[in-house]
Amino acid sequence: MNAKDLSISEYQSHIILITGGTKSGKSEFAEHLAKELKKLTYIALSENNLEDKEWQDKINLHQKRRPKDWILIETTDLLNTLRKEEGPLLIDSIGGFVMKSIGKEQNEWLKKMNSLLSLLMKRKSITIIVGEQVGWSLVSEYKIGNTYIERIGELQKRITKISKDNWLAINGRAIKIDDISIEIPT
Repeated sequence: MNAKDLSISEYQSHIILITGGTKSGKSEFAEHLAKELKKLTYIALSENNLEDKEWQDKINLHQKRRPKDWILIETTDLLNTLRKEEGPLLIDSIGGFVMKSIGKEQNEWLKKMNSLLSLLMKRKSITIIVGEQVGWSLVSEYKIGNTYIERIGELQKRITKISKDNWLAINGRAIKIDDISIEIPT
């Protein structure tokens, strides 16, 4: 399957969300879908920490996989980036947005999350978003860990509602969850 099979290149405000656990293949699948898109901007949502060798190795692996013609933006300021960028985007990963606001009070976090959702819905180009599934494991003994789990879970649930396509990557396989699920009434 490739991007042409999914008929994704002609939509406006077309959001694709791909979630999964660590090493599930979510980034690779997002990159696979994006390869057919022209003038794609890849938004890497992380801070560059040169002292973390494992993180740098992971970043280097991602960089080697990406086509050379993709535009790269490394940032933690997703809201301002979305306000400026008009073409197709691949955001990897939405957890960086959550981490940027992890210390914010709940009301301020909700404002940021709602701003993000509003900006995503207004986009006229395809937006592929990679997100972490973290709520399937141990409950953190630390408040910050539980805050992260709750916020990313709520954010991804809300992104799912505005997405045209929703995928779950697990064990190197991608499952289109829209085809085999129903929305839980809230």
